[in-house]
Amino acid sequence: MDAVVKKLQSSKDSGALSEKGVTTKPSREEAEEAVRTLIRWAGDDPAREGLLETPKRVVKAYQEYFSGYDQDPADVLKKTFQEVEGYDDIVVVRDINIESHCEHHMAAIIGRAHVAYLPDGKVVGISKLARLVEIFSKRLQTQETMTVQIADAIEKHLKPRGVAVLIDALHGCMTTRGVKKIHSSTVTTQFRGVFAEDPRMETRFFAMIGQSED
Repeated sequence: MDAVVKKLQSSKDSGALSEKGVTTKPSREEAEEAVRTLIRWAGDDPAREGLLETPKRVVKAYQEYFSGYDQDPADVLKKTFQEVEGYDDIVVVRDINIESHCEHHMAAIIGRAHVAYLPDGKVVGISKLARLVEIFSKRLQTQETMTVQIADAIEKHLKPRGVAVLIDALHGCMTTRGVKKIHSSTVTTQFRGVFAEDPRMETRFFAMIGQSED
């Protein structure tokens, strides 16, 4: 078996897969065969013309869907800037698109994230916050966990005076199966530092992302 053994950190920041820090990754051929098995289980023939290339396409899509496992948040946030002319107010990046997959049903999670922090002498490039969200979303996730992971990473690597994260998303496991409530979105938040301690800062955050606290 052409298996690849990866050692993963066991911290929240790494999004590790195994408590022991080691996981064995199947080969591409094994992954494609698993897709053929699922096609047969669904009741179709993986050898028919329309499905013949499907296993390759699915595996390629999975590489994109779950590319966050190969990226380290520390690398994204390590380059900061201190020459900001004394800027010391809130930095907000809002309406960051999220495309993730729930870890319970592997159904799509589609929504938006709003991320803010109050710098303490250094800032990070604004595109890095969007990249950070992408890293954690491109993994099997729960929305609650993803919200905490984003806040944890910013708090750990930027050491700001405060962090605020809000995610609003639709879950395929609710819209296309089960209860099938197509208009029900899930909202999760994390407030750290001044955003948790000062209600005025929380209010400003909601105002800056264009949402009410109600």
